[in-house]
Amino acid sequence: MVKKILQELGITKNTRYENQYLNDTNIRTAIYMAVVVIALEIWMIIRYVYKRPGLSFMDYFDGETNYIILLSSAVIVLTFGIRHKYLENERKRCIPGIITAVIFLLLDIPLFVRFVYVRKDIMNFRELLSASKYLFLLSVLILSYLIYEFFLYEISHRRSAIYGQYLNVIFALICLGFGIETSVYDVSRERQILCFVTMAIYAACLLIWKPYASFIILSVFFLYFYHEWEPIMNANESPHAQKILEANQINYFTFWIALVMVSVSIYQQRLTEAKKDENLTKAHDLMKKLAVQDELTGISNMYQFVQDAERIMKDHPDDRIYLFINIDNFKNYNDKYGYPAGNRFLCTVADIISKGFPDDPVARQSDDHFVVLTTTSSLETRIREIRNKVIAINPEIYVDLKVGSYMPGKNITESTKLIINPGCQPEQENPAGVITDPHIAVDRARFACGLIKNKFDKHYMEYDENVDRDFHKRQYVVNNIDTAIENGYIQVYYQPVVWSEAHTLCSCEALARWIDPEYGFLSPGDFIPVLEEYRQIHKLDKCIWEMVCCDIHDVTEAGLKPIPVSLNISRLDFELMDTPAVLEDLVKKYKLHKHDIHIEITESALADDMGRLQRDLARIKNDGFSIWLDDFGSGYSSLNVLKDYSFDVLKIDMKFLSSFNDNEKSKIILNTIVDLAAKLGMYSLTEGVETNDEAVFLQEIGCGRLQGYYFGKPMPLQDIVAKIKDGTYIIKKLG
Repeated sequence: MVKKILQELGITKNTRYENQYLNDTNIRTAIYMAVVVIALEIWMIIRYVYKRPGLSFMDYFDGETNYIILLSSAVIVLTFGIRHKYLENERKRCIPGIITAVIFLLLDIPLFVRFVYVRKDIMNFRELLSASKYLFLLSVLILSYLIYEFFLYEISHRRSAIYGQYLNVIFALICLGFGIETSVYDVSRERQILCFVTMAIYAACLLIWKPYASFIILSVFFLYFYHEWEPIMNANESPHAQKILEANQINYFTFWIALVMVSVSIYQQRLTEAKKDENLTKAHDLMKKLAVQDELTGISNMYQFVQDAERIMKDHPDDRIYLFINIDNFKNYNDKYGYPAGNRFLCTVADIISKGFPDDPVARQSDDHFVVLTTTSSLETRIREIRNKVIAINPEIYVDLKVGSYMPGKNITESTKLIINPGCQPEQENPAGVITDPHIAVDRARFACGLIKNKFDKHYMEYDENVDRDFHKRQYVVNNIDTAIENGYIQVYYQPVVWSEAHTLCSCEALARWIDPEYGFLSPGDFIPVLEEYRQIHKLDKCIWEMVCCDIHDVTEAGLKPIPVSLNISRLDFELMDTPAVLEDLVKKYKLHKHDIHIEITESALADDMGRLQRDLARIKNDGFSIWLDDFGSGYSSLNVLKDYSFDVLKIDMKFLSSFNDNEKSKIILNTIVDLAAKLGMYSLTEGVETNDEAVFLQEIGCGRLQGYYFGKPMPLQDIVAKIKDGTYIIKKLG
């Protein structure tokens, strides 16, 4: 409550912006007020001369003193206001303003001399000083303006507005003094006090001060005017004079209250406008800042980086290299210390990188990725110093930098001219054949960095000719997946899964192969990771699922026993389409039994997910499909996956067999996993079996299903059907 009252009185401190807004508004108001005063005073001077014909020039000059003072002060305030509003950015002296001020200063000097000369015999020195105070204020106003033009014209806009308020104060004093003297003179001749009223409104309502200042100014001048006015009314011998005085006292007091309230109201209104304008300005500045600056780290964002890079590459294209910097193991840092600490870590890294490349464009691309455009000079040394500083931030957890680079001026391959980037325009080259689009350059550096993501002994990778071939192959995959599906370049290969006891065929795993007219045979490693990265994997998976369902249908129609087939499902499939509905529709479309379709999902796809994926897998299982957990033990195995999900088959990753003959621990771990699966009500399958010894051991520990090159490589449908027909594979389903 107290704070609110203090705010209403204007006692609380305003923000710098609010003060600036109020000062600028007062200067604009002073311009309008000065124009009105100039017009009125010119009219009053003309009227004064017209009403008094026959007087000498000096008589006119003496009688019009107050009019000339007010006119002069209004011209000076108008000159400053126009200069502040329209010429402030020029930062130079306003010659017309100086000439105007000098003219009125030269006019002020003889005016003052004439004023003193005429009154020297009828006034003492003290009375002369008192009578000439407004001439003195006018002189101060003019000299203050000249000081500004000669010495202060280069000050900031904010300080200029403060100086303008100082001039407005002098102008207001002159206006109020003029109103008091004119109205006292009019009252003595039984006329109205409209001049005082007008000037009070001008000074208190048009030129807005803080409420407490308005209260003080109005109170002082109202009391002073009343002090001069009351003796005149009391000295009037009219019998109605006292009653007029009493009535005017009430009106006078009421007018004072009304004027104070109006001035307070206008001040609060302007202050509210200032606050709103400040908020809008802050929002605009923030948006402008965010448009070129990364919100978290404070360094440039990609928009600003691209602008800077285009400018630099246009003016200095030689010896420039793009860097893509990735913080290795940052996810684990977040997991251990939390996201707030992770954000602080990113800010520190951003500062280290910026200081490591002080004169070069540096930006945060996204997440824990940064980009730099720099020179090749001492590049390895600078990268090593930055890495060491980042590693030293927190020695308790492993964090490192991976850096990929791309040098636009380096000749790589002619394929650059033929390939179009996904979602982008054709790569832009200058006449020298140098890539000029920073987005493409950064993408190439990022690609080079990605090649060393899981290589702990390598921290820097340059985009060279070999990388370029891989890069364009990736682009080709993304751009041509739809074409490959439409033209039949995508094919299904089937790898046998056998029972461990008799090695009879129990099922097959469907694997995607891409046989391309340009690149030839593409292995899954060439296109599956790329399609997952660009969120196109669902197109491939849906195609494979339908081809498998069609093959099972055709085999059945041909009178052969159908082979159960397991389908691989990506985690992205659940995000990019309604996977349970797609599977259900395919089974209905091809009139299949659901026990002939098995669903494989990798362990890594289930990590950190307890939402939609869990619900959709439950839907698939409730629909009657068998769900297999693929690649168990391939990464950071989490037993929570076995706790939170329900699987029919646990598929053990082939890596456990990689050191089968040399590491007894592998056998112990395999035995434990198979036993765990059995206790959890799951069947077990081990992939990667390549020798008879491995097959025998797995059969002995109770692993029911085996898969690997020992039993057959992935092959087209016609090949596996031929092997079934010639007796190589004997189909034996479960139970």
